[in-house]
Amino acid sequence: MSVQSQLDHAYAICRGVTRSSAKNFFYAFLVMPKEKRNALCAVYAFMRHADDLSDDATMPIEQRWQKLEAWSQQFHHAMQGHPTDDPVLFALADAQQRFHIPGERFDQLVQGTMMDLQQSVAGAPLTFATFDDLARYCYHVASVVGLISIRIFGYRDPAAEPLAERTGIAFQLTNIIRDVREDALLGRVYLPEEDLARFGRSAAELDPALLGNGFQAVAWADILRFEADRAREFYRAADELIPLIDEDCQPALWTLVTIYRRLLDKIALKQYDVFRERVRLTVPEKLKVLGKGFARRLA
Repeated sequence: MSVQSQLDHAYAICRGVTRSSAKNFFYAFLVMPKEKRNALCAVYAFMRHADDLSDDATMPIEQRWQKLEAWSQQFHHAMQGHPTDDPVLFALADAQQRFHIPGERFDQLVQGTMMDLQQSVAGAPLTFATFDDLARYCYHVASVVGLISIRIFGYRDPAAEPLAERTGIAFQLTNIIRDVREDALLGRVYLPEEDLARFGRSAAELDPALLGNGFQAVAWADILRFEADRAREFYRAADELIPLIDEDCQPALWTLVTIYRRLLDKIALKQYDVFRERVRLTVPEKLKVLGKGFARRLA
């Protein structure tokens, strides 16, 4: 098999990972040129594996930590041109070189997943005292993704960089609001303690043992509404970012931002009850946004 055939196969695997695991991202990627779509799928597949290692409850925390460090090191070897049997690392090394993505960005992504494990290693739930503390976490797991993505999208104005950072925080806050229950079951509370106290709530109330049938979701509506309003403020950066990236990727970013904004709106329509079931857009709802994205690309 030629190197190009191996690379095509590696990218196909990354697209498969993205298609099966990143429903929101994959719809947006469909309106991108193939080369850029492949690169973003490689980035997502790399992130997905790191997240899966971090969340794997079948392994002790220390072992997860070691595997994350090894994953990062394996990518460094691939990035330096050493052969690798891992299709995700093979594709990502190609994308990193093709789009001149700083290698340290991928280290920051892995560091973000490690942050999910730090307090678990100490035997305590993961919590954040202030929004500034949470923003530092969001930078590693989401803003860095934005900084990587705009390298692939293409941009010339350096103002795109802080806007990409803020857009990443908007996405991550939306995820945090949607996944409060799922994260709590993993021993992670991302709602800042200062915000919890403001609304008379505490991280202790999200103890997995208390999330059963008697849980009062209505008591959490005010704080989740507060965080949603904060996310909407960060989404304003996306409106400024879209015109700064290359035209062939503007429809993709518009599609992704619109899907996430509509997810936030759907959560609001459900009175912020994210505890009974996971709120998500239906396939027809996403296809409607995707159709508008394609129309923007063709315009």
